[in-house]
Amino acid sequence: MTRRVFSFDSPDRFVCGALGQPGQRTFYLQAAKGSRVVSVALEKAQVAVLAERLATLLLALRQGGVTIGEELAIGTPGLSEPIVEEFRVGTLTLGWDGDRERVVIEARELTAEDDEDDHEDEEDEEGADEPQGMVASDLTDGPDVVRVQLEPEAALAFASGAAAVVQAGRPPCPQCGAPLEPTGHFCPRRNGYQN
Repeated sequence: MTRRVFSFDSPDRFVCGALGQPGQRTFYLQAAKGSRVVSVALEKAQVAVLAERLATLLLALRQGGVTIGEELAIGTPGLSEPIVEEFRVGTLTLGWDGDRERVVIEARELTAEDDEDDHEDEEDEEGADEPQGMVASDLTDGPDVVRVQLEPEAALAFASGAAAVVQAGRPPCPQCGAPLEPTGHFCPRRNGYQN
């Protein structure tokens, strides 16, 4: 199938958001430049890992001498609606373009091969859910890709916003740390009694 590459160099907006009630939320990455808006769905764990790895990358860059200003004070912007999901994300990649001093984030479409790899990864969890350091090539065939290039300050703002979206879900159980449902849950630390 012919690959679609949605490329955004310094987009007007690049945000993470979620729709639905805690425990039933659908997470999205959304990039916009002018009137063009692209939204892709992904898992909460992917958002959490992306935010964490992005913060780690920015810290390493700062320690390596890259000047990174303060985080842009934009709060946590919401998603632009209506949301038209282009695809579900299978693989996230994270990189640094040293020549242009831009953080590069790529979200690739979930493929049947990714689904097979997930089943194999359940047996071998080493390295699961880690964004890769390589950036996808612009081959004409393959999964669709959203490629976003951000200035470090915008990447820092995105990482903070994504972490806030992840944390806005269900509160953790004070006993076991598992997410609490509105009706409570059967806590293993309380010998199966409802918490």
